[in-house]
Amino acid sequence: MTYRAPVEDFNFVFNALADMPGLLKLPAFAGVELDLLAAVLEENAKFTAEVVAPTNRTSDRQPPVCQAGRVSMPAEIHEAFRQFVQGGWQGLRHPEQWGGQGLPKLLATATTENLYAANVAFSLCPMLTDGVIEALLLTGSDVQKQTYIKPLVSGKWTGTMNLTEPQSGSDLSLVTTRAVPQADGQYRLFGQKIYITFGEHDLAENIVHLVLARTADAPPGVKGLSLFVVPKFLVNADETLGARNDVWCASIEHKLGIHGSPTAVLLFGDDKGEVGAGAIGSLVGQENRGLEYMFVMMNAARFAVGVQGIGVSEAATQRATAYARDRIQSRAIEGSAGPVAIIKHPDVQRMLMTMRALTESARAIACVAAAADDLSLEHPEPEVRRTNQALYDYLVPVVKGFSTECSLEVTSLGVQVHGGMGFIEETGAAQFYRDARILTIYEGTTAIQANDLIGRKTIRDGGATAHRLVSSMQQTVLELRDVAMRSPAEPREGLLLIADNLARAITQYESVVSYMLEHTQENIRAAYAGSVPYLMLTGYVLGGWQMARAALACIGDQPACLSAGVSPEFMSNKFATAVFYAGVVLPRTEALGRTIHQGVALNQAVERSTLM
Repeated sequence: MTYRAPVEDFNFVFNALADMPGLLKLPAFAGVELDLLAAVLEENAKFTAEVVAPTNRTSDRQPPVCQAGRVSMPAEIHEAFRQFVQGGWQGLRHPEQWGGQGLPKLLATATTENLYAANVAFSLCPMLTDGVIEALLLTGSDVQKQTYIKPLVSGKWTGTMNLTEPQSGSDLSLVTTRAVPQADGQYRLFGQKIYITFGEHDLAENIVHLVLARTADAPPGVKGLSLFVVPKFLVNADETLGARNDVWCASIEHKLGIHGSPTAVLLFGDDKGEVGAGAIGSLVGQENRGLEYMFVMMNAARFAVGVQGIGVSEAATQRATAYARDRIQSRAIEGSAGPVAIIKHPDVQRMLMTMRALTESARAIACVAAAADDLSLEHPEPEVRRTNQALYDYLVPVVKGFSTECSLEVTSLGVQVHGGMGFIEETGAAQFYRDARILTIYEGTTAIQANDLIGRKTIRDGGATAHRLVSSMQQTVLELRDVAMRSPAEPREGLLLIADNLARAITQYESVVSYMLEHTQENIRAAYAGSVPYLMLTGYVLGGWQMARAALACIGDQPACLSAGVSPEFMSNKFATAVFYAGVVLPRTEALGRTIHQGVALNQAVERSTLM
């Protein structure tokens, strides 16, 4: 079974939920036509299905090999990467002045999801390169931009993010990599970084490392971190590659999943290159502001990892659905002449619909977030930019945390749909499960995303963004009830079910926002004990809101959606998925809300326990 990009769903989300037509009215996208976006999406669907997806099994079975500090990738991956670069996919959303295409992030969210779904291990390389480009565009010097951005945008070079060290996982205050200033204004770096995705490989001519390190007189903790550009090969004045820098791959990790992605241990300053002891790097911005600058890349990576979760979920759902249609076993529960395809069994239908509902709701949240980011950067009115920036910032930890946690459920259900065959590697169901397992961990665990959602995104603005979301969601409930009263009996029941359950979920959401605003002042441990339930509740209610909006778009005459390549059959299926989400997924918010509100008592019980 071959992966097929969900082009129809993207077209629907673009037009019905994320307002792509409105984005294209912005000056930055004035020259972009909807037909162009449709053509790019179709070409991307073809590329990911025909070129990248066939490499997924290769990535899992034939991982990269590290010998004497050099990492070799399989031939199939080389060819896929060559076509990725040739197609200009790396530069899709980056500025035209640097060789990119300057298209909306909303479109890029779809094309990157397709890449992640086709081969998530392969996709990690361009994902991190995107982050390096964004960080240098916002914080790099003119020389750094001129030296690095065009080759990165073209895909000729790739990029990495170097934060973690053996003694410093998520706590970056413990970073000890040293940066020693030189007479020529450069720095020499000494230290070890671990878990560096695509930290060494032979796909590209050069690798551009962004590295956190500290100078000798830097203050302790995260306030003393600086950011440096450290290329694998130094770059000459004429833009040719020069000497091999003193950054070397000591080994690559053997992992549970994403086998095709080389996760490197990098040594800086071990005198293994051609420049003497100390990796040569240049300071980004000012000393001691490195974490601030790195957060640009981290924020981009967190959003991207959330979209990875959606992509893996989509691939797992497609695989499980195809298997369920083909697998004949047992008579129908109501009776049948003989065995039927297992997709006719009620619990298999429940699992497949849950997979589909979680995937589509997470996709809708991510696309709405991407559109908000586009508006925050390109809208001519400052207040519109400000509110959309706040919305995007609020949604990033939800996209990252909620989407990746859902991917674990979706891929696990995918194994279950396959039954015993799901536990056998040849079906591919197990690979999705293994690959998804890292997504809730890297670029900040779910707890880190949840803490961010509480502290920086809810408490800091007094819940203003959350309350704006509540107001918008309540308006959707009113619209659902109004449309239901004017609809025939068949959609009316579904619309009212969605309205009632969404209203209950909104009430839960509003109450837990108030709880967090109150208890982070009175009992911070009790509040943060419910941080992940708060994030998941937020994801479920926002997903329910987007599915409710989708249901409304499916009722009546919808020429805008239909003209964008969306069939009546699709609209019918989308409506059914929205009703299922409201009936099966949204009730989860009640249990999560109760857990959060019992935080004080639960925290006291944990504190009394001798197990902790």
